[in-house]
Amino acid sequence: MFSFSKMQGTGNDFVVIDCIENQFEYSLPVISEYLCNRHYGVGADGVIFLDKSEEQDFKMRIFNSDGTEAEMCGNGIRCLAKYVYEKGLTDKTEFTVETLAGVKKIELELEEQKVAYVKVNMGNPEVDRIQYMIEIEDKSYYVYPVSLGNPHAVCFVKDVENFEVAKVGAILENYKYFPNKTNVEFVQILDEENIRVRVWERGVGETNGCGTGACASCMIAIQEKYTKNDVTVNLKGGKLQIHYDKEKNEMILKGEAEKVFDGKIERM
Repeated sequence: MFSFSKMQGTGNDFVVIDCIENQFEYSLPVISEYLCNRHYGVGADGVIFLDKSEEQDFKMRIFNSDGTEAEMCGNGIRCLAKYVYEKGLTDKTEFTVETLAGVKKIELELEEQKVAYVKVNMGNPEVDRIQYMIEIEDKSYYVYPVSLGNPHAVCFVKDVENFEVAKVGAILENYKYFPNKTNVEFVQILDEENIRVRVWERGVGETNGCGTGACASCMIAIQEKYTKNDVTVNLKGGKLQIHYDKEKNEMILKGEAEKVFDGKIERM
């Protein structure tokens, strides 16, 4: 038997498991796929495993609903940050988390000793200057590759609400230009400070939100001079605030995180 917390950030939901306090002997890909199943498991977009780090305050590993491991997740790390503080695993409001995409610096904003907002320094986005033109059923899609430790492909569209995200997203995720597959963001520019984004996540499908995807979308919007350096990203599951520090080439992500419930799994 083991305990878990169900958490969400902009509707992107996760099962969080503490591997520091509890011995965990299951195969992480297998247990992740089981727990994420919305009919037979808990139901989630991914599973976050909290562990010790030799050099940082905490270590995070995250697995998608299909059992594949992701390098990083902006919504997931905000959930983890809220979890460790409100579970009493740290009393610091600034700490570091080791991920496969490098070390991420966390800053908590509290209200009545509860975590109201989490800021994450997402590090340095890497923008591939190559813009791909991909044809799907006689339509051309211009795609911008971006990395925030995990791969993204940003595609601007005029009407994101009525766009065929599942159809086009599944093709782009697996396109030949992306040998490790990719997350795909479909972006509509609203004005200089606001964009609307729908996300097709690698190994998951369409999700209500994606923190790294929000950063990737903003990076390209800023690069193309569609927006300023401070952008509100409107996702299906809520809003995220992104600040781009041009001098340091750093993306700062700010958003909420919420615990949905705690639970226990008695047997597998």
